[in-house]
Amino acid sequence: MVKRFSAQRALELILEKREVFDDDVEREDSEEELSEFEDHISKNSESDSDSEEADEIEHQLFLKRRRATAPSHQQPAPGPEQDSQHGASEEIWMSKNSEIEWYSRPRKEPPRKAANVIKMQPGPTRMAVTHTQDIKSSFELFIPDSIQKIILDSTNLEGRRVFGERWKEMNQTHLHAYLGVLILAGVFRSKGESAESLWDAETGREIFRATMSLENFHIISRIICFDNRDDRPARRQRDKLAAIRTVWDKWVRRLPLLYNPGPNVTIDEQLMPFRGRCPFRQYIPSKPAKYGIKIWAACDAISSYAWNLQVYTGKPDGGVSEKNQGMRVVMDMSQGLRGHNITCDNFFTSHKLGQELLKRKLTMVGTIRKNKSELPPQLLTSKNRPVMSSKFAYTADTSLVSYVPKKGKNVVLMSTLHRDGRICDQEHHKPEIIMDYNATKGGVDNMDKLVATYSCKRRTLRWPLVIFFDMLDISAYNAFVIWMALNPQWNRGKLQKRRLFLKDLGKALVRPQIEERQHVPRTPASAAFVRRIQEENASALFTQTTEPQSAEPEVVNTSNKKKRCEVCGPKMDRKTQYTCIKCKKYICNTHTEKLCHSCVV
Repeated sequence: MVKRFSAQRALELILEKREVFDDDVEREDSEEELSEFEDHISKNSESDSDSEEADEIEHQLFLKRRRATAPSHQQPAPGPEQDSQHGASEEIWMSKNSEIEWYSRPRKEPPRKAANVIKMQPGPTRMAVTHTQDIKSSFELFIPDSIQKIILDSTNLEGRRVFGERWKEMNQTHLHAYLGVLILAGVFRSKGESAESLWDAETGREIFRATMSLENFHIISRIICFDNRDDRPARRQRDKLAAIRTVWDKWVRRLPLLYNPGPNVTIDEQLMPFRGRCPFRQYIPSKPAKYGIKIWAACDAISSYAWNLQVYTGKPDGGVSEKNQGMRVVMDMSQGLRGHNITCDNFFTSHKLGQELLKRKLTMVGTIRKNKSELPPQLLTSKNRPVMSSKFAYTADTSLVSYVPKKGKNVVLMSTLHRDGRICDQEHHKPEIIMDYNATKGGVDNMDKLVATYSCKRRTLRWPLVIFFDMLDISAYNAFVIWMALNPQWNRGKLQKRRLFLKDLGKALVRPQIEERQHVPRTPASAAFVRRIQEENASALFTQTTEPQSAEPEVVNTSNKKKRCEVCGPKMDRKTQYTCIKCKKYICNTHTEKLCHSCVV
């Protein structure tokens, strides 16, 4: 059957076929032009090594692809930098130093965030897990026997120099007792309280008098030393930190061996208050203490575990200020990290730092000072901009955002982690870069605040002792982080778990000294405290000697058969061959309580 059309209908069909034919021809021409453009890129990428030209060619290719794949009814506006997707032209801004081109639109279309691949498992390392049996052992992970031996040798040498034959050799039990007294003083928040008040019969605590006399405490505080005073002047000419350098370096090297940080690491400064004589004392008016010893710190953003530390010893002897100090500090503090994101403030953040961190497979998020030469002037103005508005600028691997929190004021952030301009849907309409920065910027500040709450610092005019007190505070906090990671059910439901941890740690350190003490203190309360501890120790030794067969382990190995740990559950799928001696359930080492012979009885 032959279809018949009117003259008008036939004319319409002819015009429709012609439009389809023209669209096909135009699409074929654009595909040919695009293929020729790709060939041009492949040839230039082999012969030309200029990265900026390659980025520009890649950007032009990206724009052509979007125009070629755009629907036929969307006609892109004229101009080579027109964004057909948003309908607004793309602007190009030059930085102040005319070295970097910033674009108002993202250069590529990558995922929401750069893929940071962390090879290390966040949390306590295998070394920390295997050497942590109780609270005291978790603290000794950071102050091991090697560090204690240096302190004891140096202190005994100084004691013989000052007191001569009257000096009684200090052993490890005495050192533990001294550290325990300092930690207990911090638990009772006695940082500003005098030592005489702590040892007083009415206002003090009986555990201080039961551990040692006030005179012995003052003697140890005066004599404790961390190096040999005889050869210190020669070492001090090369190193301002010579008085405690060996102990400090050994301690800092142990921090990353015991804990792996999470995906975000915060790098910032810490100021230890000190107004005495010190060759590298700093004045920072923005800090509450204003005067003190500055320490660069790298902490896990979630747990605030102090992962790396570095004492700032001031200008070198020549008096020349260090250039690019912020970049040098971040590169030093991030040694050993890979796949992490570094959060820092405007003292450190720069475009060059972000590029160097990307070479190490690290990203960066931080505020940036507005006088930086790598910023475009168009992003710094806040006049006539609405409140809670954001303005973005991009390169191939870096993003900038200028956010106006209130009228006439803006804040600028730089990120190599984010590649687009996502905005939070809350009332403040903050960009995702600012939200991530606020969530990860407080690692060091939080650690500093927590350490200061129960600090063991005592008033002193010796700056090496100030640093040593800070080492004890940070070691106790890091030990608490590891202990809670391994024992999440410890004191469940109780508040101030860290205070309970420090209290148990202090008692565990002073107990051996109390057990060995021969002279009972004069005050009745302290004397009764000493007798009770010594009687408990004597009964435990008697029970262990007379009934050794009754002491059974908490977990026994019944067979070589392995089953899943019933506490971990099927999600962890952790196999073990150990069972509980009471309920016969299979249990792994993580959820096992280890007891001594006397405690089992």
